[in-house]
Amino acid sequence: MKTRLSLQDLVKSKFEDHLFVVVSNREPYVHEWAGDKIKCVIPASGLVTALDPVMISCGGTWIAHGSGSADRDVVDEHDIVQVPPENPRYRLRRVWLTKEEENGYYYGFSNEAIWPLCHVAYTRPSFNQTDWEAYRQVNRKFAEVTAQEIGDRKALVFVQDYQLALLPRYMKERNPDVIVAQFWHIPWPNPEVMRICPWQEEILQGLLSNDLLGFQIRYYSDNFLHTVNACLECMVDWETNEVHRQGMKTTVQAFPISVDFENISSESRQARVTHEMERVRRQFGLTGEIVGLSIDRIDYTKGMPDRLRSIERFFEKYPEYLRRVVFVQVAASSRIHIGSYRRLHAEVDNLIEKINWRYSSGNWKPLVYLRENTSQLTIAALRRMARLCMVSSLHDGMNLVAKEFVASRFDEDGVLIISPFTGAARELTGALIANPYATDQMAETIREAIEMNIKERRTRMRRMRAEVEENNIYKWAEDITSTILKLDSGRSP
Repeated sequence: MKTRLSLQDLVKSKFEDHLFVVVSNREPYVHEWAGDKIKCVIPASGLVTALDPVMISCGGTWIAHGSGSADRDVVDEHDIVQVPPENPRYRLRRVWLTKEEENGYYYGFSNEAIWPLCHVAYTRPSFNQTDWEAYRQVNRKFAEVTAQEIGDRKALVFVQDYQLALLPRYMKERNPDVIVAQFWHIPWPNPEVMRICPWQEEILQGLLSNDLLGFQIRYYSDNFLHTVNACLECMVDWETNEVHRQGMKTTVQAFPISVDFENISSESRQARVTHEMERVRRQFGLTGEIVGLSIDRIDYTKGMPDRLRSIERFFEKYPEYLRRVVFVQVAASSRIHIGSYRRLHAEVDNLIEKINWRYSSGNWKPLVYLRENTSQLTIAALRRMARLCMVSSLHDGMNLVAKEFVASRFDEDGVLIISPFTGAARELTGALIANPYATDQMAETIREAIEMNIKERRTRMRRMRAEVEENNIYKWAEDITSTILKLDSGRSP
């Protein structure tokens, strides 16, 4: 099993003369004003969940958009703050964006064009020239800041996700010798879908400026290779998964991302989590009910309305479980500046109100809805309390909520219900698979999870825990680092 120490040893022995730089839109720690005090918040993000342990292990610099109300108040003259706050292990360098840049680059092109384009969730992408120009401008800004941070040093630049598709090209234009890798956290569509984008060629050129381009699963990396083959003048080597174009070579591979299994499992055992479980039970009047749990960012790809309808259908078909089962929905608001997200927030609110009104009895209600400011301690307690965890995404690159739930269950109990349209469904073979579009099927799977005997629950959970333990975040990072090492040695004179 790969560990934090084995990753540290690999990086120090092979890249000790390189600066390690992660670049992403989302920052791992956000500083916010709370009255007259500053608090540090960890955002709800699979990217942060995965990469923060890697940065703590390897050190270096994380470059990201400074979005917090107090972010400027805690950085030094170079826009840097040391993180994590309680035990600093790496540098966080913040990039400042104007409201216009953020609106066009992030809310506009990234999340109204690329995001719906790459997710089969039936939300039409919107392509706006002004948003595209903002996207290009901000990618250049990130490249300038990254180049300043590197200076004349050797560096490994690890770019994250779809907001920064052009950054590798801008970096290579400044310094052809810098090693650039990128991980695309979301799905990649087939060539016919990608053709919709008016600027697909420039996006592909940006991504092909990477030495290594990673995707969550082989299906997405194959889609990318087919897209490149259909759109650009290039040579695709299907045996080695390499793209050769204009004297450059890009290796394209799948690297399923994961979580820090040992840390999550260890933290779940702590007495403070047990105490929090008791507090949560008192707060919500839980007196022995079976708990179902979902944890999401409110996004139309996560299938929240579909899940709520399946819960409603479950109670319709099996009224004997009224007052015996409670579903807890933890949700973080997301992208409320975008119309489709505002409508989704309203739809979720209305569905929860409707279901609770229909089935509530006395002081019992079927749904507990936790919006915003749900602490990591409370989430850890809920994972321990849950008989079942539902991950019903309509389309998801991986979904680390599923892996976090599995890692947290040191008691080897609990049932995971997962959509087949998540990358995690391909790895977590002990989960129950249910199509989120099929309301009755989901309702039946909920019943199956609730009625599953303890022996089968533990057999399935042991299998999934072994899978997540073996394929943890440090293995993911080592696999990528080892691949970059091979590429770098191959190009050395």
